[in-house]
Amino acid sequence: MNIRANILLRVYLAFGLIVLFALAVFLRLGQVQFVQGKKWRAMADSLSTRYVNVEATRGNIYSNDGSLLATSVPEYELRMDMFAGGIADDKVFNEKVDSLGIKLAQIFQDKSAKDYARYLRKGRQDSARYLLIHRKVGYSDLKTIRTFPLYNIGKFSGGLIAVQQNKRILPFQALAARTIGYKNENVANGVGLEGAYKEYINGETGKRLMQRIAGGVYIPVNEEAEVAPKDGADIISTIDVNMQDLAQSALEKQLIKYDADHGAVIVMEVATGEIRAVANFSKVEEGIYKEKFNYAIAGNQDPGSTFKLASYMALLEDELIDTNLMVGTGNYKIPGHMIKDSHGSIGVVTVKKAFEQSSNAAIAYLINSKYGANPRKFTDHLYDWHLNEKLELQIPGEAKPVIKNPSNKSWGKMTLPQMAYGYEMQLTPLKMLSFYNAVANNGRYVAPIFVKEIRRLGNPIEQFKARVINDKICSDVTLSKIRSMLEGVVTEGSGKQYVHNPLYKIAGKTGTAQVADANKGYRAKKQYQASFVGYFPAEKPKYSMIVVINDPKGGYYGALVSGPVFREVADRIYASDMQMYNDVPTRLVGNTGNPPTKAGQSKATQKVYKAFGFKPLFASKSEYYNIVDTSVGEVFQENTERKGVMPNVSGMGLKDALYLLGNAGLKTKVIGSGKVTSQSIAAGTRVGKGLGVQIELN
Repeated sequence: MNIRANILLRVYLAFGLIVLFALAVFLRLGQVQFVQGKKWRAMADSLSTRYVNVEATRGNIYSNDGSLLATSVPEYELRMDMFAGGIADDKVFNEKVDSLGIKLAQIFQDKSAKDYARYLRKGRQDSARYLLIHRKVGYSDLKTIRTFPLYNIGKFSGGLIAVQQNKRILPFQALAARTIGYKNENVANGVGLEGAYKEYINGETGKRLMQRIAGGVYIPVNEEAEVAPKDGADIISTIDVNMQDLAQSALEKQLIKYDADHGAVIVMEVATGEIRAVANFSKVEEGIYKEKFNYAIAGNQDPGSTFKLASYMALLEDELIDTNLMVGTGNYKIPGHMIKDSHGSIGVVTVKKAFEQSSNAAIAYLINSKYGANPRKFTDHLYDWHLNEKLELQIPGEAKPVIKNPSNKSWGKMTLPQMAYGYEMQLTPLKMLSFYNAVANNGRYVAPIFVKEIRRLGNPIEQFKARVINDKICSDVTLSKIRSMLEGVVTEGSGKQYVHNPLYKIAGKTGTAQVADANKGYRAKKQYQASFVGYFPAEKPKYSMIVVINDPKGGYYGALVSGPVFREVADRIYASDMQMYNDVPTRLVGNTGNPPTKAGQSKATQKVYKAFGFKPLFASKSEYYNIVDTSVGEVFQENTERKGVMPNVSGMGLKDALYLLGNAGLKTKVIGSGKVTSQSIAAGTRVGKGLGVQIELN
């Protein structure tokens, strides 16, 4: 054999071996892919696992009185493994799938029983290991579903997979919804208490082992998480649900009446700085208002005449005026502008009267004439009172106040006199309320708080008190004069018609401000902001409140538009708080004796009389009594129950009478209603069991 033939033989042999090897590889690949594919895919799926986060149950938010404002409830997404261990046998599945379809149709009522059975069979044919059954299933329904055919075979072997998700609900729905806030994964800074205290409320996530199945879907390996999540802490807010309801109801009613654009009401406890109610409504369509924006803490606008409190306080502190100083209320002209009162001049009056009647011309003249040569002296007061600073609230979204000083580029000749009555500045309703609250709190200026405590498992882990901004905003002399002026606004001035209540004293100030258009200024279509801010009871303040209504139609004065809201909320809070009128003198009209009552059980009557402060005379300590009229009130005599003796039920109500007669074994016939006036068997008579007796009530 020559060399060439030898080389070709070797080449062909090598090439043949390569072809044979390639064929062997392809045959093996085909066997793995098509013959053993199901086995190896199942093994791959079983080996593909990962841990995923399990969301913790978020903490609750409570009101000041313990009512639940926000909570998380478990909600489940139901899936089904169509080849779980207990139902892998086709016979078991086919015997019960129709029964399961009937049960699912009954509880969900979104498909017929046949549709459910067809859906489950189709899932079986498709070898579904994570078939969706239903979303948003409650816990009580889940307990019922676990008893259904197939699912009752076993917790895991029946194929039912319940994936827990937590749903946030507000039991009082729209009540304080904006203050409570919400959590949004797409928003970095949360809203309200939910956002501000998310580190506490959210808790700590757990870990769950998930297994990958065909189709790239991951299902839980175990029903319980491998690392259990840690539930969030509870937030105890300062909100009072009853006051919140009052504030929202009164505000919404007035917004609808005046077809206003938006409004806000805030109620604050004077001594503690705790916010008891905060209502914000925006117009969404004709006659419909919803909470969309927190105007209370973020609605920066010119406060208008409510700011006059600060102007007069500065003048009094610097001893530049006194309340009996006479001042004119006619038009006050400054370069390029005429300041006048919308209700017209009331002539030359005292400073106190000018404040009570809310004269713009008077305060503009006083501030400009006393501080015109040195305007910084006036603005320094405002800065010393920290009116230019944020309140550093516990919830996000607070707008930064704007208080000008002579160093600002926008400072002009009109700035000082216009600042005097609340223009050329930006303050939120809560900022304005906090300043008035300081007057009510004997000069102690505190920052309002929305949260007073954080609890975990019922135990306090952190408590909050109001931050003191200024221990004393002014002297006691100034404070006394200012409080007298604020009371005069309601008894003699602009708030008399709509805010004054003869039963208790309210102190406060009306405010009406023209609102500037962002692009066109004040010369565009005129819009107004009506407000009233104050506190009550004036002699011993417990609550302060502000009402702000923006762009009302058919009237815009603060007293007319916002005053009635203040009065309604204050009246109902005052009526429901016994502590505020414990010192009210007792007024006796007509008969000064104790009020009459029916005969009956001693303990119940004593409790009622004690609650009303009456002291009746009881002749004995027996369980039941009868009444003896006297000239000084009611005296109660003993009515001892004796076996076999007819009791005296005269004067009793039907309930007590039937109780005693029944205990005596008597069959009673009743005529009329009211209290017992006669009984057919005289008291003290021997009676036997089953004897009939007739009583008449009138």
